[in-house]
Amino acid sequence: MHHFIVIGNPISHSKSPAIHTAFARSVGLDISYNRQFCPDDFGSFKAVIEAFFHGGGVGANVTLPFKEMAFDICQEVGTLSEYAKNAGAANTLAIKDGKLYGDNTDGRGLVADLVGRGVDLNGKKVAILGAGGATRGAILPLIQSSAVVSVFNRTLTKAQILAQDFAKQGIIINAHGLDELTGHFDVIINATSATTTGQSLDLGGVSADVAYDMMYGKPSAFLEHFNTAKQIDGMGMLINQARLSFELWTGRAVDLDKVVLDL
Repeated sequence: MHHFIVIGNPISHSKSPAIHTAFARSVGLDISYNRQFCPDDFGSFKAVIEAFFHGGGVGANVTLPFKEMAFDICQEVGTLSEYAKNAGAANTLAIKDGKLYGDNTDGRGLVADLVGRGVDLNGKKVAILGAGGATRGAILPLIQSSAVVSVFNRTLTKAQILAQDFAKQGIIINAHGLDELTGHFDVIINATSATTTGQSLDLGGVSADVAYDMMYGKPSAFLEHFNTAKQIDGMGMLINQARLSFELWTGRAVDLDKVVLDL
């Protein structure tokens, strides 16, 4: 039996055990996948990681607030994928070539969900609201899909720093203040925590064909604003990022059409 965990604080709400158990069932694998609560400090998180992998664990998912800590540990003692390096965060841990390996599957999960729903990103104008870790993780996969990406953030300097960081790697994105959000986009993505916190976003001057909220499970004022657009919440992103983690760990391809999920 292969053992997996998801580490977070809080963690009782996590749907990852149900998702990964369904994946395993669909490919005929016997796994154990458990939630792991961890105190919110670096020492405790590192101890959990070390104990899990030294005990024979195969793979770990990492959720809030530990993705940056996971990145730091892999940078210190292991290796990182290009996606984790670009995101500055890791949500997937494994042992690769005898070393701790960190990947970030969030952005590719977002793109896979959009493409799976028939959204063409090639040459399309994509606006992302927010300049935090969720946006940072989404940029490279969107650019690899040939999207034209613009980042809008309440604090303009934070969006500009993000753009400068990517420019050093030859990746060009546009940086704007949230007050500059206007016009029409093919896709607009909410990567802020507004849906979770109940914070309001000023969306008065913008329209879109597709509106995507990375959050899920709560009413979204962001999606409601774009009532003539195709509206998508983040559940599909969650499932697709999990699929990529599972395939990294097990080497088994998951056909989502054959997966029975009870969430």
